[in-house]
Amino acid sequence: MTYTYEYPHPAVTTDIVIFTILDNALKVLLVKRGGEPFKGQWALPGGFLRMDESIDACARRELREETGVRDVYLEQLYTFGDVGRDPRERVLSVAYYALISSTEQKLQAGDDAAEADWYDVETLPNLAFDHADILAAAKDRLAAKMAYSTVGLQLMPDEFTLSSLMRVYELAGGKILDKRNFRKWILGLGLLEETGKKWSEGPHRPAMLYRVRDKSRVDIIR
Repeated sequence: MTYTYEYPHPAVTTDIVIFTILDNALKVLLVKRGGEPFKGQWALPGGFLRMDESIDACARRELREETGVRDVYLEQLYTFGDVGRDPRERVLSVAYYALISSTEQKLQAGDDAAEADWYDVETLPNLAFDHADILAAAKDRLAAKMAYSTVGLQLMPDEFTLSSLMRVYELAGGKILDKRNFRKWILGLGLLEETGKKWSEGPHRPAMLYRVRDKSRVDIIR
């Protein structure tokens, strides 16, 4: 199909900030660019919008093609459109952030990504384009949602202890929580159920393992 316009049109891309908890730290998934511009530099996964797909579909496709990640919590973050943010042409980027459990996904670089790996959000390499700004906005959004929502459950494996869940909320939210208040809040929502199994680590008393009772009640966009 041929398109002819009276006025110039900017290109549109999606960029996705993918968070997980790994090695007791908040991590972000980065890909090493296999082509220009910024060849060999680390960046967020993403790519150009096709004429026949929605913005959400583009984000999901780019995740799958560049990293092998699929079926994750995905939320639109912000639109970044500074002039000159991409040296190739005028480009607007619709940014998303995604949350996954590190035990549920196997990374597989593909498409125009040479490598894919997890990086601690506090010790990042130099990022291509304006991806450092996109990542900072995503960290702020995640921390804000941790203060009032159940979004942290998206970072958990199928079975987990309440202590490990609270630790995820602390790492992603950036603040220490009161154990008693957290347990009262999360159990009061009626989202979790005991598995009947316990987890023992170190000299501490074994802790009950929980799971999400009904995952359809946990907000998720696929």
